[in-house]
Amino acid sequence: MTVVMRTAKREDLPGIVALLADDALGAKREQFQDPLPDFYYQAFQAIDSDPHQRLMAAEKEGRVVGTLQLTFIPNLTYRGGWRAQIEGVRISSEMRGEGLGAKMVSHAVEQAREKGCIMIQLSCDKSREASRKFYEGLGFNATHDGMKLWFKGGRTG
Repeated sequence: MTVVMRTAKREDLPGIVALLADDALGAKREQFQDPLPDFYYQAFQAIDSDPHQRLMAAEKEGRVVGTLQLTFIPNLTYRGGWRAQIEGVRISSEMRGEGLGAKMVSHAVEQAREKGCIMIQLSCDKSREASRKFYEGLGFNATHDGMKLWFKGGRTG
């Protein structure tokens, strides 16, 4: 069956949150339950209404099997060049190893090129060694160390 890459819809949220929660780190961070907590719908509305955000869904046979969020960031650096940020890449466990992740990231890269971005970047949790190798295989380079300052209640995993 063919996998279709498309913009996520509100009704995709349960499937997307299930993907985000489907590993050791995500299980600590997310609150996947039926019904989904309202904060996921509020976040979706903010993403969906922002022209600089794209929440993507990979659909196979009517089911969401992959997701990522692509953000376009205007900058003064690099002579006002835009950059793109990839976050929240998840593939359903039964689809891993079948090339879907590469297809999704390639789709995001193409959207960034079409937007005229000067670069595309992502972060990867240090504990996700296989993910780091995957991104390196797609041409990403670990050129910087990322740092975060977590606010109270902000870090759950």
